[in-house]
Amino acid sequence: MLCDTDLKRLDMVHRALEEERTVTVVDTAEAVLAADIDIVILAHPSGHTDLARQAIAQGIDVISGSDDIVEVKGLLDLDPLATELGRTIAVGAGFAPGLTCLLAAHAGVRFDQVTEIHVAKAGTGGPACARQHHGALSGTARDWRDGGWVERPGGTGRELCWFPTPIDGRDCYRAALPDSMLLVRSFPGIERVTARMAANRRDRLTMKLPMLRPPHAEGGPGGVRVEVRGTRDGAFETHVLGSMDRPGLAGGTVAAVVAVAILNDRVRRPGSGGLSELFAPLPLLHDLADRGVRAAAFEGLVA
Repeated sequence: MLCDTDLKRLDMVHRALEEERTVTVVDTAEAVLAADIDIVILAHPSGHTDLARQAIAQGIDVISGSDDIVEVKGLLDLDPLATELGRTIAVGAGFAPGLTCLLAAHAGVRFDQVTEIHVAKAGTGGPACARQHHGALSGTARDWRDGGWVERPGGTGRELCWFPTPIDGRDCYRAALPDSMLLVRSFPGIERVTARMAANRRDRLTMKLPMLRPPHAEGGPGGVRVEVRGTRDGAFETHVLGSMDRPGLAGGTVAAVVAVAILNDRVRRPGSGGLSELFAPLPLLHDLADRGVRAAAFEGLVA
């Protein structure tokens, strides 16, 4: 069942799918929730919290691809209600957050104690994603440090981050990103969690202004990087995982794989949470690799 405000895109997706299955097109999200469905994927720009509340009340599991920090907090606040109703709300099921949460959880297994996680991303999945990133760069970043939240201005804290080729090195900055909010829940006792996004000089000069030109329909190739630090056998180690893909395609694939996992009862517990909290990472990473979304480990040496 499909619903979209972009009628041209809706028609294209409908025609692409109808050869293999029966597809119903409806006008509103409310019409989707009124139907006899098991699970809904929310991939529109805003309003996920209210729709998720309605969905779980009707016995429908929810997957949200939102990376809006306010929206993600609202969805996580539904955890007690979702747990009581025995429903699942998978929050941040996209490229970043989403794939990044799975990579962090997978990397964390090799440590006795994870002390730090640092996430960075580059690229956008489409117009709504580009607008969200533009707003996030001028927002307030929330870093986890020594057991509490520290708020810092977006567009600060420049750090050169290396992504898989051909993305390579990009200057990344703090932004209003929800990754830390999701990961802290999965790593008790962690000391630091940060999230940054790639931006160029023009992005930073115009970040407090409305977007000066319409974003592209597809943001092109992008990348994610997850750096996990901790101790193993008494020694301090760092493990870096990353991935390169078209963010829109990779994000949609993550949401689809999560949907299958929920329908196959591969959720650790009912309730609302990020992917690192609700799912074992390795099976989902294998499913993603089978569908072309692959991760790589950084094996270089730093002099």
